Amino acid sequence: MGEDVGARVFTREDRQRYREKVHRCLDVLARMLAESHFDFETPLTGMEVELNLVDDTGRPTMRNSEVLAELDDPAFVQELGRFNLEINVPPRNLAGDGVARYEHEVRDQLNAAEKVANELGAHMVMIGILPTLFDDHMTPESLSSNPRYAMLDQQLLLARGEDLQIDIRGGPEQLERTSDSIIPEAACTSLQFHLQVSPDEFAQHWNAAQCLAAVQVGLGANSPYFLGRHLWSETRIALFTQAADTRPAELKAQGVRPRVWFGERWITSVFDLFEENTNYFPALLPVLDPEDPVAVFEAGGVPALHELRLHNGTVWRWNRPVYDISSGRPHLRVENRVLPAGPTVVDMLANGALYFGALKMLAAQERPVWTQMQFATAEENFDAGAMLGIDASVFWPGVGEVPVTELVLRRLLPLAHEGLREWGVDHDIRERLLGIIEGRCTTGRNGATWQVDAVRRFEASGMSREEALRRMTQEYVDRMHSNVPVHLWDEV
Repeated sequence: MGEDVGARVFTREDRQRYREKVHRCLDVLARMLAESHFDFETPLTGMEVELNLVDDTGRPTMRNSEVLAELDDPAFVQELGRFNLEINVPPRNLAGDGVARYEHEVRDQLNAAEKVANELGAHMVMIGILPTLFDDHMTPESLSSNPRYAMLDQQLLLARGEDLQIDIRGGPEQLERTSDSIIPEAACTSLQFHLQVSPDEFAQHWNAAQCLAAVQVGLGANSPYFLGRHLWSETRIALFTQAADTRPAELKAQGVRPRVWFGERWITSVFDLFEENTNYFPALLPVLDPEDPVAVFEAGGVPALHELRLHNGTVWRWNRPVYDISSGRPHLRVENRVLPAGPTVVDMLANGALYFGALKMLAAQERPVWTQMQFATAEENFDAGAMLGIDASVFWPGVGEVPVTELVLRRLLPLAHEGLREWGVDHDIRERLLGIIEGRCTTGRNGATWQVDAVRRFEASGMSREEALRRMTQEYVDRMHSNVPVHLWDEV
């Protein structure tokens, strides 16, 4: 959510004043887009990685506060579950060896954190959903101690008016559960990429990112298990959608939008997204800031737009618009949230190379791909990628229905190479990272397929599902730290 929110009770007056303030912030943003100078001359990229904590047996351990206290590193922050952490990697330019420096920095941070965690009997795991989470971990007691999470939990369930319903179908197995807490959301650990863009080019980049989302999630799928069930290849997509859903069944039937949202149309301006968030979604956390954004803007300053940013942080678009301020200048970012964490640092950087490279070229096309595709088709592609992973087929203009792997090999890898070249990324780095994407496509192996194959082998040897998941997780952790790309992992 981007802010610390202390425990409190919100009144009806708070909500009315907050709504008015959000609309005032939106009006100021419109004026800024027309009149202000946003920072975009040297576009930077950013990266966040959410992590899980496990004990020596591969089971979740609820010790994030202790690990953070011992780490004493501002790059690591608390996440929703007591078994979660997050690394925030400082923004970088991709040019030259920028991507390699990303890799070294994340590996160094992860290794340092792993060493500290080991002293507390814990281990770091980068994975979309920790396979050893079971019902006894999905309780309110597993929420992190930060008051903002308790407040979010309370307000989301108040908005819904009843327990959360988790109902995931369409995979090899299915799952139905209710939850009196948003803790299932903590099971979803992701990799988030940020790209700073100009206001004039934001719409093109967001539309292109929506088109790429299905391919990203299909190739990068790494979440086939939850609560012991083999569900979607990237179960995290369905689980997160349902775990933060403020709509009871009646509002769903009326077509009310979910707060975890792919969207419903191509856009022509970043303003479209902030306006939709303001018009469609009531406040979850109506916390007011004393800043008067109109006064700040008219005095020549840069308003923080606190309420608009906090509200935006409680609408979880898979590609989310971000307004922020750095060194006294405002800027806009596309936050790409579709990918799971892991399996290795180099796999995540390969995912980033495909995304940033292909996105640059797709956003600059004279006849953009989104002008040749219905928005609903892009969403259908996204759902297919999440459900079927690397075996999914999607619709792509000029090709028709095509396997994700074939689309990447024939169309998107060449675009990504060209895009990274335009970014100024060194040749050897381009070849190495996009070679990993090619290897995934030719072998048909990603994190999800490796996990499923390993569990099947353990079960075939006589293990129960729970024991097979535990053993697989231990094997996964060992390979994760090797930094060998997942398509080259050996069998268990």
